[in-house]
Amino acid sequence: MGNIISWIIIGILAGAVAKLILPGKQEGGWFSTMVLGLIGAIVGGLIGGLFGGGGVGATFSNPWSWGSFITAVIGAIIFSFVWGWIRSRSKA
Repeated sequence: MGNIISWIIIGILAGAVAKLILPGKQEGGWFSTMVLGLIGAIVGGLIGGLFGGGGVGATFSNPWSWGSFITAVIGAIIFSFVWGWIRSRSKA
């Protein structure tokens, strides 16, 4: 249970950092950005664990490392960018 809470905290922090890194004005407030960051962090952590050779279990074993945080931020940036692209296409 503590590991899940740790990943939630890392995801929220990654969402905040992704909001600072992404250029331009994103839709939604801080809450929606942090939720997208959380989802992106989980997806980024899964993909990073699979390609890093450790598998999914290694990804979720230690969220409190710099590698996990950087992977979470990258996943949050990618997920936020894709989400913004999907939202802009739906308005057209």
